[in-house]
Amino acid sequence: MGTIAFINPEEDTRWDHFVENHPYGWICHLSGWKQVLEKSFSHMKGYYPVLIDPTNSQIKAGMPVFAVKSWLTGKRLVSIPFATLCDPLIESGEEMHQLLDAVLNLFNKIGANYLEIRTLSSSHLIQNDQMGSSLFYKHHYLFLDNEPELLKKKFHRSCVRQRISRAYESKLTLKTGDHASDLDTFYQLHIKTRKRLSLPPQPYAFFKSLWETFSPSKKLSLLIAEKDGTALASLILFKFRDRVSAEFAASDETYRDLSPNHFLFWEAIKSAYEGGYKIFDFGRTSPDNKSLMDFKRHWGTTLIDLPHYYYPKSKAELFSNQEESLSYKLVKKLCEKAPDFALKQIGNLCYKHLG
Repeated sequence: MGTIAFINPEEDTRWDHFVENHPYGWICHLSGWKQVLEKSFSHMKGYYPVLIDPTNSQIKAGMPVFAVKSWLTGKRLVSIPFATLCDPLIESGEEMHQLLDAVLNLFNKIGANYLEIRTLSSSHLIQNDQMGSSLFYKHHYLFLDNEPELLKKKFHRSCVRQRISRAYESKLTLKTGDHASDLDTFYQLHIKTRKRLSLPPQPYAFFKSLWETFSPSKKLSLLIAEKDGTALASLILFKFRDRVSAEFAASDETYRDLSPNHFLFWEAIKSAYEGGYKIFDFGRTSPDNKSLMDFKRHWGTTLIDLPHYYYPKSKAELFSNQEESLSYKLVKKLCEKAPDFALKQIGNLCYKHLG
């Protein structure tokens, strides 16, 4: 047992220390993530309920939640916005029960419409009759349990190994981003990618804040694939504890035949192994995106579900596949037709309501 308290992780040094030592701790749990979200999105506010051990005043468990307020999409609590991989930081069902009670009190206090809790590894500890669950999204990851050249033998021959060889034969070069201009390069490729996918781009301010918050401590790195000084593709990686996660991939489709994306992923996997990391994550994927599911599967990855939990229970079915909603389809159609300058504005507008 313990005492529930709400803390400010930006002022309470116990929090980041707790995250760094918890088996489910990830970059999105750190106080820096709160800084990024609240700086980038005025419609979000973070709350950090924790369970305090009365014997030593240390944090035993915690579950960050963010109030996301929008006149268009409603008011909700989310743990944690824009995090592809996250869990409540718990070690038992009892800890989850105590934290959930505190979150539901907050839920009622602010008049939220629903609560969403995203998980990766903790779903076996979240058994609550009040909540519904969805197993829509999938996650691919690669165990870095062998030298890269041995791991490579598990990769699909024509879809990955030959594409990697083609990239090297094309004399692509790797650049590690270390200046703001490199982030600009990434973002221009990001705009092209989102345009190609008919999706609104995240605001530049979000990436800038991520960069400024996490790159100085090497928790974020930016890779760029170049050919004769021209940027062909870029990849943003999160690095924390024993994991490296490929979070944002962007490319110029003009150079697809040179395989710059395969080049970047292979370089990232090699670097992760050499850095002593144990897992390389390929991120969250909608099963409806068959080409992306196939791309990740071809790297010899393990596939698991990413359970999302909802309160009230009835919301689970409603939000199980938001990509089938009319609003999602309308935004895609709008992005498909929009010129680049308008696409950025559409992204800025849409992300004032997302999370």
